[in-house]
Parts: sequence; structure tokens; C-alpha cells
Amino acid sequence: MRLLTVEGKANICGDRVRMAREKVGFSQEALAAKMQLNGHSLTQKAISRIETGVRVVPDYEVPLLAEALNVDPLWLLCITDTP
Repeated sequence: MRLLTVEGKANICGDRVRMAREKVGFSQEALAAKMQLNGHSLTQKAISRIETGVRVVPDYEVPLLAEALNVDPLWLLCITDTP
């Protein structure tokens, strides 16, 4: 199976995940822990891979990440300019 990419990245939300994470003052480990407390198993390594664009972000993870980071899911997807 061939992985389709946009500008060499496997997701479009990685940069915004990083921006939002840094804005709220979370480390990658802290974000992973918050996701795990909300019932979704993501590791620090997975967060790093999302932010660098190496890991695909399934549609069901977008609202979970948005909730953990307290941002609009549409902002994570670069659809709106307001977090």
C-alpha cells in the first residue's frame, strides 16, 4: 500500500498540534498522558510522529486531540483560522 502525502507529510494537522501543545504548555509526554486519561492510547512517540508529519492522523483522533488541546477540530484541520 502506498501512503499518499501532502507536501511530503502524512497529515495536515501536525504543525497545529505542535502550536496548540506549546501554547498550553504541554510536553509531548503530557499530551500523550492527557489523551490516555481520555481513553485513547497515544504515546509520546506517536505525538512526535504526528507533529513531524510522519504519522497519519485518523479522522476519529482529530476531535480527541482538539479536546485535549482545547482547540476547534476545524482549526487543527486548517479549515478555520481561529483555534
